[in-house]
Amino acid sequence: MQFTITHPMHSHPYNPELVTGSGIARVAAAAEAAGFGGFGFTDHPAPSQRWLDSGGHDALDPFVAMSYAAAHTTTLRLIPNIVVLPYRNPFVVAKAGATLDLVSGGRFTLAVGVGYLKGEFFALGVDFDERAALFEEALEVITGIWTTDDLTFEGRHFSARGITAHPKPIGQPHPPIWIGGNTSAARARVAAHGQGWCPFRAPAVLAQTARTAALDSVEHLAAGIGDLRRRLEEAGRDPFDVDVVFTNDAGGNPGDDDFNADAFLSGAAELEAAGVTWVQVSVPGDSLAHALEATERFGSSVIA
Repeated sequence: MQFTITHPMHSHPYNPELVTGSGIARVAAAAEAAGFGGFGFTDHPAPSQRWLDSGGHDALDPFVAMSYAAAHTTTLRLIPNIVVLPYRNPFVVAKAGATLDLVSGGRFTLAVGVGYLKGEFFALGVDFDERAALFEEALEVITGIWTTDDLTFEGRHFSARGITAHPKPIGQPHPPIWIGGNTSAARARVAAHGQGWCPFRAPAVLAQTARTAALDSVEHLAAGIGDLRRRLEEAGRDPFDVDVVFTNDAGGNPGDDDFNADAFLSGAAELEAAGVTWVQVSVPGDSLAHALEATERFGSSVIA
């Protein structure tokens, strides 16, 4: 079991301490020192004011911010939460990811999702109804350009002929690709292209908003993992070579005074028994000091 943290910009407005170079470096370094295996950022290049006012959050560019974090750490994996693939041309994503993998010494994991915010798609000039098809072609292009030269690919909105993109990433055969989403379609994409599955806890109302399947219990998650393993076996792959990432609600929030480390560990053990290999941990974003204190506390009371 490993633990990963997303830089704590959970709200709008954000705390300005968190978006300075020093703030990013200190949170990343604290996560590494605490024993976290991963650290990353969300991806919202053009959120609407309406979404922000209704509970959304501000964001930094994940590739730029992860590069800064990479420069101030040595072992921490850089894992965005998550990159919305249809927002960008896949060759641009592949180049950014290969660059980050190189400068970090092979520490990049590309965690990706289809996306769900219509307003953001519209602002970026991307057809919302094409997002699933764009996502799947992007997976093919990214793995292709990372592993081969002279690549030819006819996309829905581009024609790539004889493309060679060097330097290649360090990770072999390429950096791991984790695929988000709770649906059977997401698990099919993992079986075809991925090295990890990133479902998220989603009661019915949230699932409807995020345009995915409901997932509100460990039992429900275990059924999804069982389905994923069956698909991997059918594809001739070892199901235990694929990571599963999830959150743990047991024990409360590490930033709260009543956080119960023993209860959290019990919940983590239950998730591990179901097949989870990484736990996504949330730390507070109300101040840099609180984020650092909660990170250190989690490291000493849970990870250690």
